[in-house]
Amino acid sequence: MSAIDWLSDSLTRPDTQTGAVVGGEPPVDGGATTPDVTVTGLDQTDVPRADAIGLTSPAITGLPVGLWGQSEATTLAALISAEGPAISPTLTAFLQELLLAELDPPVGGTGQTLFLARIDKLLQMGALDPAYELLSRAGAITPEITRRWFDTALLIGHEDTVCRAMEERTDLSPTYPARIFCLARAGDWDGAVLLMGTARALDLTTDEEDALIARFLDPDLFEGEPPLSVPRPLTPLTFRMLEAVGEPVPTSGLPVAFAQADLRANIGWKARVEAGERLVRTGAVTDNQMHGLYMERKASASGGVWDRVAAVQALETALAESDEAAISAALPAIWDRLAVVETDAVIARIHGAELAALDLPAEGSDLALKLGLLSDDYETVALAASGATDETRFLLGVAKGNVAGLAPYDETARAVAEGFTSAPPDDLLRLARTDRLGEAILQALALFDNGMRGDFSDLAQAIAFFRGIGLEELARRAALDVLILERLG
Repeated sequence: MSAIDWLSDSLTRPDTQTGAVVGGEPPVDGGATTPDVTVTGLDQTDVPRADAIGLTSPAITGLPVGLWGQSEATTLAALISAEGPAISPTLTAFLQELLLAELDPPVGGTGQTLFLARIDKLLQMGALDPAYELLSRAGAITPEITRRWFDTALLIGHEDTVCRAMEERTDLSPTYPARIFCLARAGDWDGAVLLMGTARALDLTTDEEDALIARFLDPDLFEGEPPLSVPRPLTPLTFRMLEAVGEPVPTSGLPVAFAQADLRANIGWKARVEAGERLVRTGAVTDNQMHGLYMERKASASGGVWDRVAAVQALETALAESDEAAISAALPAIWDRLAVVETDAVIARIHGAELAALDLPAEGSDLALKLGLLSDDYETVALAASGATDETRFLLGVAKGNVAGLAPYDETARAVAEGFTSAPPDDLLRLARTDRLGEAILQALALFDNGMRGDFSDLAQAIAFFRGIGLEELARRAALDVLILERLG
């Protein structure tokens, strides 16, 4: 079972003790005998090397095709599952790059263990579109993969494709709620009602499932009745069926993957902006998507999300008018208001280099430089700038890759300086030298995550390792993230 507790129970699963199925019809006769047969799991034969499926080739990512090398698939899967949410924007993007890369499976791993871990991490991040593309390339080849494909499709509105795929695979057994939903989606309402009656007669659905299915198939019969209770955890199938009967569940308290449903055009602007803010922090929407949501229309109120919208729009107006005084005045609001929801890096990546090149008054100039150092052009920005304070000089040194002779201005800066001047940790180097480079990188990501939670020794080791294996840009940008965004703890 997945570490994700909100996956729909959409496919029956064989009981390893009795051979019966869980979630579907029980065996008709428990006394029949079967001849001795050799049983080999789908994970070893029918999965066409799912672990090797990816969206981006090594030519694009620059990652070696044998990155996973001699590592055990289960070890890699555990490391991916354990990656925490405090990782920096730079490393969040890098982790997603790893998850989407087309790489050789680890030696001895020819199944789906690593693939499922990658998918589950993408789902935890709310990155449903790339997860759906990966799952579509795999197809309905095992219950575990199909289950995730179905749920991902439900949240982005592509469920018809997966319903057809499940119907074509006679060796897969969708549960009654999933089969009824798919029949209704295909327009076979009579078949769906008949199947509901069968499930009810055989007592194969819970009372809660039966009540929801009945409303889903004929909501008019229940007009005026109180809304159904929302189960916890809420699955994508239940979420969609509740939405269909006119009882939508707000996504703000749900896992971030559900926020994708609020990006649809028929959802209110405020809900779409808030959903975008949740998703952009995990790299599940692009900077341009988030910027477009902020700029969609004029804010009609103040406070909370509207203050963030107003701050972005004020900066855009000032930039359009080339009004340096107004730009400088707008930057503190950008810095303070967007930091609350951790979307300040969006503006940095879109406008940072442009802002850093302007001749702004003192406070605006300092903020513009920091935004510039968080942009893709961080090194160009650093080469063109000069530092008047220990903090600024140290930041510029990190961006240039050389902090020798610079005074660290706080404890975080001291950890970064140690990472830039010390040797990589021996244990990670041993992994890299024994053809387990990908495993070492995942461990380094975990160390950096610990560093962002206040373990400065781990932070230094992660930076030193990234630099030691040639991921220089990654080390610099991740260090700038932790220094400038100040999201420790």
